[in-house]
Amino acid sequence: MISISRRAAAAWLAGAMIATATLGATLSAAAAEKIKVGALRFTSHAASFVAFERGYFTDQGLEVEFVYFQAAQPMAVAIASGDVDFGVTAISGGLINLAEKGAIKVIGGALQEEPGIDGQMILVSKKAYDEGVTSPAMLKGRSFGITQAGSSFHYMAHKIAEKEGFSGSDIKVKPLQKVGAIIGALKSEQIDAWSIVPHIAKGLAKAPTIETIGVIADYIPDYQVTTVFTSAENAANKPELVKKFLAAFSAGAADFNAALVDKTAGEQAGDDMVKLIHKYVYVDRPFEKAAPSIRNGAMRINQNAKLNLTNVKDQLSWFQAEGLVSKDITIDTLVDARFVETF
Repeated sequence: MISISRRAAAAWLAGAMIATATLGATLSAAAAEKIKVGALRFTSHAASFVAFERGYFTDQGLEVEFVYFQAAQPMAVAIASGDVDFGVTAISGGLINLAEKGAIKVIGGALQEEPGIDGQMILVSKKAYDEGVTSPAMLKGRSFGITQAGSSFHYMAHKIAEKEGFSGSDIKVKPLQKVGAIIGALKSEQIDAWSIVPHIAKGLAKAPTIETIGVIADYIPDYQVTTVFTSAENAANKPELVKKFLAAFSAGAADFNAALVDKTAGEQAGDDMVKLIHKYVYVDRPFEKAAPSIRNGAMRINQNAKLNLTNVKDQLSWFQAEGLVSKDITIDTLVDARFVETF
């Protein structure tokens, strides 16, 4: 008969437990579905960052890799090609055209303008301001920075013109491809005006060469600034994957809103949220300098990724009226209603 001491038995049991735990972790990692998520290094993309840092993607069985972009349209192209699985950015002409080709579907809403919460601001160079461009009504005949024709910046410029009673073509839009290039052009007075989310706008407005003359909420009060989208293939063939992504994204958005928008989670939660976001936004700045800008960017991210369908329809109509997309595209071509809560 073989005799086993209590110490040896305990050691064997501990080893078995470690081996089992290791095997379980290995199997869990192997079972996780790897996805790539497109993002911009903006506070407005915080829901994805929070979901990643707090394990909400992991809870859904997803292993996430972020792919960073500097404009909306390149992200749309990457999703259509399958290089990226999910994206969060503004609707653009490029995205709509890809939807018409059966490559992309909008599956939810993210950032939205909301009364009482600082949103996108309209900026002008000091030179333009001194020349009399002291309100958006004075933008007629002036240059306005955009990334590409058919971008959200293009849409905003024309909505300003529409409400002020002049033609969108009376604003001279200047495609500069990247947000960084627009910032440089505004600072150096190569363009007169621009509109951007508050965490960028407020920082720029502190400079002596830039002035604030209005807010986009006065022109598009219900503006669905960004949407969540994926490939049409994912939407059609991997609906459970889409639902898992939206569940994790929504959990991240809920934490973000509670910490920095509604501020119901307490002061410490707000501080922790800013530190988390700083890992992704303003990474080239020390935390003390980045923190105020991150807080300034706290616009609401829609609960449960709800989509303001009324405004999305308005955006589609504008793109069609400008000849940037086909007049035959319907809202169903762009939006997959199976995944979307609307309001």
